[in-house]
Amino acid sequence: MKHFFSRGRGVDPEPQSDSPIAWAARSGRTPRRTGIRWPLGQRNRLFGYLVLPAVGLLAVGVWATGLLGAAGPAVTEVELGPAYATAELPVSATLELRSASCFTPSALVVAVRDKHGDNLDFPGAGKPKVCPSGYSLTTGTRAFAAGTYTIFGAYEIDGSWTDLPSMTMVVRAAPKPAPAPPGRASGKALAWSDEFNSSLSSAKWSSSATSSYRYGNHNPDDSKLDWLFPADVSVADGVATFTAQPSNRTLENGQQAWTTGLLTTEGTSEGFQVRAGDYMETRVKLPIEQGAWPALWTWKDGGNEIDSFEYHPDNPNLLEFTNHVNPAYHYYTDASAVRPGQWVTVGTSFGASSVQWFVNGRMVYEDHTGVGSSWSAFLILNLSVSAGEYHPAPESGEPISFAVDYVRVYR
Repeated sequence: MKHFFSRGRGVDPEPQSDSPIAWAARSGRTPRRTGIRWPLGQRNRLFGYLVLPAVGLLAVGVWATGLLGAAGPAVTEVELGPAYATAELPVSATLELRSASCFTPSALVVAVRDKHGDNLDFPGAGKPKVCPSGYSLTTGTRAFAAGTYTIFGAYEIDGSWTDLPSMTMVVRAAPKPAPAPPGRASGKALAWSDEFNSSLSSAKWSSSATSSYRYGNHNPDDSKLDWLFPADVSVADGVATFTAQPSNRTLENGQQAWTTGLLTTEGTSEGFQVRAGDYMETRVKLPIEQGAWPALWTWKDGGNEIDSFEYHPDNPNLLEFTNHVNPAYHYYTDASAVRPGQWVTVGTSFGASSVQWFVNGRMVYEDHTGVGSSWSAFLILNLSVSAGEYHPAPESGEPISFAVDYVRVYR
């Protein structure tokens, strides 16, 4: 597929059929489309003529500048897609063209090149009729691995290929399969979840404010330095990452704030609430930086708080479990399962008469006080920053991070 001197739309000029250059093209000197790879998948036919004598090279240069005639009408690309696809799921491409006058190329394709320049084209169409009124191509399907690809329309006339403007196609990792209820959720079905396979949903989560903070988006209370900043929660490769970093803002108590990330179901269109009898589970990567204070907890109407877990790296092997509804708490220590930088699965069963906590599938604490039969509350998943009263504040201004694989609620 040719792309002379970065020519964009339209058709590159071709030689007269009886010219020496046309003879050279017919003789097989032109690289075959499926046999040579070029950067971004574009074939430089000029390179194929470097073996010609000097007069031939001159003629090629004249041909490339468009002085020897045209092979067809000007062509305009109206639409090209897809921009996104899911890994390993078959997808088709669409291409819409218009031309200055009707013509029939011998082939029309949506070409695809991976980062190595390999040819991964969609199945194309043979001898479509392209006219000023337009022609729409929907290709056959094919599947791709996760990654970023360059796609572009291309058509063939008399053995010569013309590339149309390109775009990027992003193929995202396939969603994780719907999880089966774990044994501790026996008899329950998945009621709500976020697997963090795609960008955050505003229907599920709010990241700008919470009623658990006195000022909504920041909180000088509870020995925290938090100032919420939605961009401090990012999603990539099936993981949500919370990042905290020093801010130029000052809290009401005079301390320097840190921007950080928080997600809550409060204030969303779904307004999801966990309730008595539910089982909730998350898989998290514990932070290593001093001052980090990650947690998954519940909140509603100024209370209804159950701490599924809290963690502080200064107590590297300890998770804190707390029932603030009918007071009970437990400090769970496990040097093999709980340590900085390690992934751990934490579950909470919100029993009316007893709340149970699980670590990596094993029940490790039961409070025998419960939440009551009418209890319900919103979820909060966040990374707080300690101000130093209960646990050490950050030692430096380096960012602090915390990662989450999923949050699931079974009912």
